[in-house]
Amino acid sequence: MSEQILLQGKILGVEPFLVSHGTTGPAAEDLFAGRSQWLTLISEVLPRVLLAELGLAKILLGSSGGGQFLLVLPGASRAAAEEFLIAAARQMRELSDGHLKLLWGITENLGDWSVVRKRLTEDLQRKRNTPLEGAGPRAFEPFNPSVRDQQTAADYYFATALGLEVREASLIGWSPAEPALVKPGSGKHSWSVSSNLSLDAITLARHAAPSDDGSSPAGLETLAHRAQGKPCWGVLRGDVDHFAIRLRRVQTIEEHVQVSVLYKQFFAGELEVLCSMPEFWRKVTILYSGGDDFAVYGSWDALILLAREIQRLFHRFTEENLKDFPGAEAKTISMALALAPEPEAQLGPVYLEAGRHLELAKSADKDCIFLLGRILEWKRLSDAAEIKDTIVQMLEEFRSSRHFIGQLRGIYQREMMSTGASEPDAAVNRLGRFQRKFQRALGGSKEREFQKLRSHLVSEIMGRKTAPAAVKPGATQPKLRPAGLVALEWARLATEV
Repeated sequence: MSEQILLQGKILGVEPFLVSHGTTGPAAEDLFAGRSQWLTLISEVLPRVLLAELGLAKILLGSSGGGQFLLVLPGASRAAAEEFLIAAARQMRELSDGHLKLLWGITENLGDWSVVRKRLTEDLQRKRNTPLEGAGPRAFEPFNPSVRDQQTAADYYFATALGLEVREASLIGWSPAEPALVKPGSGKHSWSVSSNLSLDAITLARHAAPSDDGSSPAGLETLAHRAQGKPCWGVLRGDVDHFAIRLRRVQTIEEHVQVSVLYKQFFAGELEVLCSMPEFWRKVTILYSGGDDFAVYGSWDALILLAREIQRLFHRFTEENLKDFPGAEAKTISMALALAPEPEAQLGPVYLEAGRHLELAKSADKDCIFLLGRILEWKRLSDAAEIKDTIVQMLEEFRSSRHFIGQLRGIYQREMMSTGASEPDAAVNRLGRFQRKFQRALGGSKEREFQKLRSHLVSEIMGRKTAPAAVKPGATQPKLRPAGLVALEWARLATEV
């Protein structure tokens, strides 16, 4: 019986590559989308091509997607596999202008899985820490600006050969002359594309909100103007909490593959289904779905609702599929939403901002969302939605001015919390003037209903234990609840024209 080896591949430098400069304007959207699709596809195609080129069975593919892959190979195929990966890595560097690096680790499939995994990780880490190994004298040549001309050809490939073509393709093909390129249609090897799990098909979430005439994906400005209230678009990014720890704790390679495939299928399948629903299909476009993360962009109001739905489905998914796995690792998800400063803004900077917000959320807590400047636990997002609905109802039914929101925020300014004992008294007086103003503005049969809504709103924003009626002069200034602050901003965006 021949020796078996395990090969694990990983693509580094993904985010710098995605946001590296290229074309600007509307064409930049196609370029960004094309790069995202290529990264998703290449980590699916490379391991499949390797097996096909070596004449090996498809079942030897362990896991793929999300920028990495795992294969089982006969020991005799080691040299051929490395030769193939070297050629693919070289072209990937050229296509990405040096931003991307394909690394792989190889070890014998001997011993306990924890030991095998450790050897793979050490091999990958060694190569990551020695980036110039095998680079030769070319690594020390001076920078040549003319190289940018070659990158323009790569940009043309990402923006035209992929993009809409991939979203509508039934097959993805590969040819040996260009080992790091994938194209819609046939090739020496080709695979069908599906959002459902299949051994023969590539799993890919590829929904795009259609333009007004349906001939192409909707642009950023179009998505902004489809939002309720303020015309604005944004980027929503999500990432499973402690997914790497969960993978390190599995006991066998079978469990490793099972967990990897489960999560990849969840994100690809559920995102595709959700984005095809009436409230999302014209407002949201998928950038990518990985093994433990995703990114979408679209109308700001739809992204908030989409985040709530994904979290709800993810919670149910982990309860059903990870009930036999101890610990909380990989059973929660954190997300972040970044809004574009203007409809004409570029996608790359907003994507980066969403990533920074996601890092803040995961550093401060887990199982939460960074939304409209605040970090909220998921259960508090429901509170924010309820408060937002109350504010919008007051604005619509009682003819309250939109200045109502600004005045409500002004009552509880954070600066008053640490400026002396007299400031809380002033805040309470301001609250009293605010209440009397709206009592005079409304009269008759609706006054009681308005007062009920107002009391409910203020108690929700400040917390029931620190309601305004309970605040006495000289007392500590009440604090706004984060959910209340999010609700105020949410209502402002929803009612702004």
